[in-house]
Amino acid sequence: MKKKFKKYLYMLAAATATLTSCKKDFLDIQPTHLVSDVSILADSMLFQNYVLNRYLGVKLSGNEGEGSPPGFGRAFEYAMLSSITDESMANHDDNTWLIQRGQLAPENTGMAGTIWARSYRSIREVNYALTNIDKVNMSSGNKNRLTGELKFIRAFRYHDLIRNYGGAVLVGDKVTSLTDDLQDPSLFKRSTIKESIDYAVAELDDAAQRLPLNNDNSWVLGRATKGAALALKSRLLLYAASPLYILANDPSAKPNYANGANTSDPTRWQAAAAAAKAVMDLNKYSLYQGGYRQLFLSQDNNEVIFQRLYTKNARHVPMELNNGPNGYNGWGGNVPLQNMVDAYPMSNGKLITDPTSGYDPQNPYVNRDPRFYATILFNGASYRGSTVETYTPGGKDSQEGPSNWNTSKSGYYLRKFMDDNNPIDNPWEVAGFQPWIYFRYAEILLNYAEAQNEAAGPDASVYNAINAIRSRASVNMPDLPLGLNKEQMRAAIRAERRIELAFEEHRFYDVRRWTIAEVTENIPAYGVTVTRSGNTFNYNQKVALSGRRFDPQHYWLPIPRFEIQASGGQLTQNPFY
Repeated sequence: MKKKFKKYLYMLAAATATLTSCKKDFLDIQPTHLVSDVSILADSMLFQNYVLNRYLGVKLSGNEGEGSPPGFGRAFEYAMLSSITDESMANHDDNTWLIQRGQLAPENTGMAGTIWARSYRSIREVNYALTNIDKVNMSSGNKNRLTGELKFIRAFRYHDLIRNYGGAVLVGDKVTSLTDDLQDPSLFKRSTIKESIDYAVAELDDAAQRLPLNNDNSWVLGRATKGAALALKSRLLLYAASPLYILANDPSAKPNYANGANTSDPTRWQAAAAAAKAVMDLNKYSLYQGGYRQLFLSQDNNEVIFQRLYTKNARHVPMELNNGPNGYNGWGGNVPLQNMVDAYPMSNGKLITDPTSGYDPQNPYVNRDPRFYATILFNGASYRGSTVETYTPGGKDSQEGPSNWNTSKSGYYLRKFMDDNNPIDNPWEVAGFQPWIYFRYAEILLNYAEAQNEAAGPDASVYNAINAIRSRASVNMPDLPLGLNKEQMRAAIRAERRIELAFEEHRFYDVRRWTIAEVTENIPAYGVTVTRSGNTFNYNQKVALSGRRFDPQHYWLPIPRFEIQASGGQLTQNPFY
C-alpha cells in the first residue's frame, strides 16, 4: 500500500479496527473492551446497539471523549459555537479567539478543526452498518427502520460538512479500508453544493419513509423519527435557497459574496417552504407553552423534534458551573456580548434604536422582550435567590468579586440552558443532563416564514408562523405590524430568528448563508462597564474582545492543510485560503 493516505480515510478505516478480526498469532491478545465484527453481525441486539451508538457521533467538534458533547461544549472542552459569532465570547478563549479575530487558516483551524475528519469517520461507520445489515438475523421491519436511522445519521453528517465547507466528497456506501488504494483521485473529488445537498435530501426522503412518526416504547426518546428526517430536509433546502449556496455552488470558483443580497431563485425558496410545510402538516409538533426557559430543560415536550439525551454515564459539561457568574463560584464560560443584548427589542416590539420605543440607555434592561430575561444574566438580574452584581466598586460578580479570573469580560453571563436545581459547586454527579435540541418546531416555523416570504411575499401564512412564536405563553410579544413588504418582512424574520434561536448554533450559519457576515462579524465584540454611585448605575459600552475580523474566505471553513497535503493536492481547498 502506498505510504501516503488521507487522514480522514485513515480514521474511517481505523474506526473499524475494533470490528475486525486478525490472524491468530502467539502474541495476539483479544481486548476485553472491544467487540469483533463477527459478534456484532451474529447478534441482532449487538448490531442495534452499534447503530444506536452512531448517534453519539452526531457532533460538530471537540475532544473524542464525552467531555465535549454537541452544543454544550464545542471547543477543547467548554466553548459553545455561539462564541465564534456576535452572540457571545468564550471568556477563557478555548481556541475561539483566533476565529473571532479572523486568524482562521488551513494550518490553524481553532475549535472547528475536527469537523472534516469526525464527519467522515461517522459516515464510514454508518456505511459499515448499511453494507452489512443484510447479514444480520432480524426481521425485515427492524432492518427497514434501522436503515432509516443510519441514512438519517449519514445525512446529518453530510449536512455538517456542507454547511461548514460547501461541496462535500460524496463517498456513497463505500467502506474504505487501509488495504485500498487511498491515492485513487475519485476519493478526493468534491461535488458541488447542489450535488451534495441533492444527495443528502434524497437520503432523507428515503429515511422519512422508513422511520416511525412517534417515539414510543419500542422507539425510545432521542432516536430519529420521520419528523427528524423532514426537519433536517427543511434546514438543508433553506440553506440551498440562500444566497451563499447559490453563489458558491462551484467549489473551485471565487464568488463575489458581496453580491449575495441580489441572488435569489424562487424555485429553491418554494422547495424550502414546501419542506417546512411537510413538517407542519404532520400535525404532531406544537410550540411549547410551559415557558421559554423551561423548554430547554425538559426532556419530552411537543416542540422538540430531535434531541440528544444524556445519562449519568454520558453527561455533558455542567452548564451551571461552566457559565455561572464568578460571584456564585461559576467559571463565566460563554458570556453574551452587548451585540446580542442590543438585538432584543422592547416588550412593545420596537427596536431599542427606535426613539419611540421607550428604551432608556441608563436603565437598559427594563421592558425588554421576555426571552431576554430567560437567556441572559445582567446587572440587577435575579438569580438563585440573589441579584447579579456586575458593577464596580464592590459588585460580587465583577472583577472585585471572588474568583476574579472568571469575571465576565463582557459584563454579562449566560442564562439559557441553566438549571437552577443543579448545584454550581461540585456538580459532577448531578449536573449535565439538559437535552441538546437539534431541531424544534419554532425553527420549522421560522424556516417556513423565511422561504415563503422569499417565494411569494409576506402573505398571511408568513405572518401566522412568526406571530405564533411571538405570542405563545411566556413570550407574549405583539404581532408584527401589518403591511410589511418583502424586504421589511425579511428583516423582521431575521431579527426574530436571532432572538428565538439564540445560542442554539444557528447564528454562525445564518449570517454566512445570508452573506451578511462581512458586516455583522466585523462589528467589534462589545460589552458593558457598569459603575455604581450610591443608588445610581452608569452603563458604558466597551470592547470585550479586541481585533474582531471577518474576511471573505471565512464564509466557509478551510479544509485542514494536512488533509490537502495527504491527498497529494487532489482535494480542492475552499476559495481564498
